[in-house]
Amino acid sequence: MARSSITMKWVSMFMLLLLPHFTLTTKADDGLVGNGDFEASPSNGFPSEALVESPTEIPSWKSNGTVELVESGQKQGGMILIVPQGRHAVRLGNDAEISQEFPVEKGSVYSVTFCAARTCAQLESLNVSVPPASQTIDLQTLYNVQGWNPYAVSFNADSDSFRLVFKNPGMEDDPTCGPIIDNIAIKKLFTPDKPKDNAVVNGDMEEGPWMFRNTSLGVLLPTNLDEETSSLPGWIVESNRAIRYIDSDHFAVPGGKRAIELLSGKEGIISQMVETKPDKDYSLTFSLGHADDKCKEPLAVMAFAGDQAQNIHYTPNSNSTFQTANLNFTAKADRTRIAFYSIYYNTRSDDMSSLCGPVVDDVRVWFAAATSLSKFALSRLSLLIFERKCQQGKRINPADKRALKSENQIK
Repeated sequence: MARSSITMKWVSMFMLLLLPHFTLTTKADDGLVGNGDFEASPSNGFPSEALVESPTEIPSWKSNGTVELVESGQKQGGMILIVPQGRHAVRLGNDAEISQEFPVEKGSVYSVTFCAARTCAQLESLNVSVPPASQTIDLQTLYNVQGWNPYAVSFNADSDSFRLVFKNPGMEDDPTCGPIIDNIAIKKLFTPDKPKDNAVVNGDMEEGPWMFRNTSLGVLLPTNLDEETSSLPGWIVESNRAIRYIDSDHFAVPGGKRAIELLSGKEGIISQMVETKPDKDYSLTFSLGHADDKCKEPLAVMAFAGDQAQNIHYTPNSNSTFQTANLNFTAKADRTRIAFYSIYYNTRSDDMSSLCGPVVDDVRVWFAAATSLSKFALSRLSLLIFERKCQQGKRINPADKRALKSENQIK
């Protein structure tokens, strides 16, 4: 009995020694980071308009500078502060920052989704970093009348831990002015394999940043020229304005659960470099549609494939919210750029201010010869159906007769 007690004591001590190691090596799960919605109560509660004086006062976060926990409905002068979700959020004053460190998988790419709104200054911005990498988000553009938006940026994990930092780089006359942030989440990204019949990576847009189910604004993808660390694997945003990543829970999506909505005309460009063979003919096909978000028509995109460009308008159909478009081109090199932007600057018809635009999904690049073979196969299938009708003595549609005559001429 004594020996058993001693053994249990040693096992307990061993587990206590290993517990911190297990905590540090457990990888962060997809979703909210620790207290990412800032709803966890500080040790001294949620006093009204209280500034964070201690660097550890916000649970799970470290802070530096003028950091304020704000509450929904809180006023500053004649202005009501915007809290994107829930009851609480954080406002960063001049040169202030909050940070959190958590374990990740070294070598993987993680996307960070967060909600942000500006307060006093029109030129407010927010710097998001995983040192030494960083990205500054311009909050000047109001993409909707609600005054806030979800954004996503991505970073490569160079080590086994992530130090995620949100900083206000601005210096305003009022030191309490600054961006408000809320709902911070991460997601480990995977680059989908290319289908055998498609040169486009993630052409169906299904792999992308974390999306909150209770948020109907989609996720804005700001400028990002590095395809290796993109929140939309395979694609880059090579423009001054963001594009919107949308889901089928809140928008009309041509296929699957995700798609892209193009905003701000030529200022919102999405592109990808695809593998091709020089002097070979290819076809770029994609779904073009309406997000069913009260976006004012007309809707149209400019599609690019190598040295070819085509203006394609969305034609409303009572039976569908999307259509299939294509652009043929001849490859000039081992890699060919495909790109899309909205021709018009569209807004919603109900508020005339919220930005919107055409939806692009199911992007494919394949050999034009393969497309011709598919058409030939469909023609043969039509002929087979026609012959079976003849054998069964069924009435033949005049259009089918013309198709048969054409098929015989081909043979």
